[in-house]
Amino acid sequence: MRIQPTPDALVELTASWDGERFPDGRPRVPDDVLEQLRLATTEEAWGVLRREGYDRQFSGEWRETHPGTILVGRAVTSQFLPHRPDYNAATVAAGAREGHREPDKQNSWIIATLQPGDVMVTDIFGKVRDGTVVGDNLSTAVAARTGVGAVIHGGVRDLQGIEQLGGGVNFFFRDAHPTAIRDVTLAGINIPVKIGEATVLPGDVVLGTPSGLIFIPPHLAARVAERSADIRVRDVFGKLRLSEQIYTSAEIDVGTWASHIEEDFQRWRKENA
Repeated sequence: MRIQPTPDALVELTASWDGERFPDGRPRVPDDVLEQLRLATTEEAWGVLRREGYDRQFSGEWRETHPGTILVGRAVTSQFLPHRPDYNAATVAAGAREGHREPDKQNSWIIATLQPGDVMVTDIFGKVRDGTVVGDNLSTAVAARTGVGAVIHGGVRDLQGIEQLGGGVNFFFRDAHPTAIRDVTLAGINIPVKIGEATVLPGDVVLGTPSGLIFIPPHLAARVAERSADIRVRDVFGKLRLSEQIYTSAEIDVGTWASHIEEDFQRWRKENA
């Protein structure tokens, strides 16, 4: 039994990615792609993913600690299960073999693995009471290690303290509760998890916006960034031509422009490059 998969197992799990990886095998989408994705909308990402057959990567109806702050980073996934004594004993033994020496602080095991630019993505089966994965102290540790934040499919505590964190972080969570985490056992780190209706793999790019969360497979991250940039340029052109009354809203507000509008756009884009 392992808490984290071996590097070879992670490579096999995320075989669609052929780029750089972390030493543990997790895909490492480049920093410049992450920065570009900060300008992307949920809808732009969803459109690309749906065309590629990834129809179930969105999860909505979240609370946020820092509304208005866009969350972008590489997923470090983890999962908790309801406590069962024999399984917990096996987890504690496996954790000790992998260097985790605090059996009663299994949520801290996850935090110890985080790198800059990571998003801690934890499924605790929606548990809020006694399911508070982080409070203000552990959230401070997450923020310090990642500079980004977390997604908790469950609860948080000390919400007022978490809301005071600076540095552009954001934590998405289901609800807040004053209880501490208890009666659960860590099932694994960097394993497939279910967040809402989405399947999330380690290394997925997490995009959190006011609309909700979308989990972008690493091999599609650059494509989403490129599509988002193209849409932003097209929006500038479309609004310009509408203000000039050259085209009607019916001509501009369509999925695919007529050939003469597309040709006009390409000329304008080249002239304004």
